[in-house]
Amino acid sequence: MSDSEPDEELLELLQQSLGIGSGSPLKPSDTKVLKNAEYVYDRSIDVALDTYGTKAAAAKIWSLMEEKKYSFKTWSEHSLHPKPKDENTVNFIFLMDLLNFCFWSDHSDSTQWFAVEYRERRYTGYWSLVAAIHRALEEDIPITTPSFWINETECTDDILKHVFRSATLEPIPLLDERIHCIREAGRILASDFSGSIIDLISEANHSAAALVNLLVTHFPCLNDTATFESRPIHLYKRAQILVADLWACFEGQSYGSFHDMDKVTMFADYRIPQMLHSLGCLRYSPSLENYIRNLKEIESGGSWEVQLRACSIWCVELIRREIVRQHPKAEINAVLVDFFLYDTMKERELERAETIPHHRTRSIWY
Repeated sequence: MSDSEPDEELLELLQQSLGIGSGSPLKPSDTKVLKNAEYVYDRSIDVALDTYGTKAAAAKIWSLMEEKKYSFKTWSEHSLHPKPKDENTVNFIFLMDLLNFCFWSDHSDSTQWFAVEYRERRYTGYWSLVAAIHRALEEDIPITTPSFWINETECTDDILKHVFRSATLEPIPLLDERIHCIREAGRILASDFSGSIIDLISEANHSAAALVNLLVTHFPCLNDTATFESRPIHLYKRAQILVADLWACFEGQSYGSFHDMDKVTMFADYRIPQMLHSLGCLRYSPSLENYIRNLKEIESGGSWEVQLRACSIWCVELIRREIVRQHPKAEINAVLVDFFLYDTMKERELERAETIPHHRTRSIWY
């Protein structure tokens, strides 16, 4: 979109405020994440996409996905992801993605990272959160029950600190912010959705984009919106991954039945840009690359960070399109590409095969 073209989002809001077009048929929901990502990509000066690298990555990713028979069913194969297909699992996933942000440590020694011990095994990163939820439930703490979150007599801050206790001296990052997210979500669910996450999902009427929009509209801690060149940029990492996890867990059925999963983009975090750079898809300006390689913290909402996240979204979309171009019958979406890249990046981390560190930003958004 050129600078001379109208901003459709602003026009839509203006029309709504004036009551214009209210008699027109309802358009399919759209999160505008992909459009915003393309806008940033077109103007990015510190992050660029390598066309040949992206095409080569698409071929490699699809070949490996075919070899591993990778699909949304792979989600449930992870040992810690919940297996039952019921309302309790919906609540589990909601809490899991409500708190799915910022696990990286300043320590170079991985033995000092925040970690959760569960069933005689130690977990770090995202899996530490999932393990902590399982551990709390086995300790008869109803941590996935929304009404519990707002009962500050039973669900005290000390209880929540106990739930997320660490096996090392390093506490979970941003604990106060996580407690705020839990209590805020509990209050909103009680006031707007009768305390029921199922009611929230039902209101979306099987639309993934509609559910994302509901989440970011009602829950401030999920409204992951930055500013780039004075324009709001919707990134919506945790809202989108919540929808994607429901879809994958329930295998597109029941609470995970959405007719428009193609409207969900990749989830802009700090791991996927790292993987895309390693694959030769992303290129950084010397100043940005120097910052990342020297483990310097990048400002949340700053230009560098927005470029990293938005260009990653657009890059995964181009990878998806290239796979479909080469394999027209491929059942592929941005969610599966993201899931596959994340799993692959975690494998490389364990093997110490990373070619560049992930960028470092302290934020509740991812």
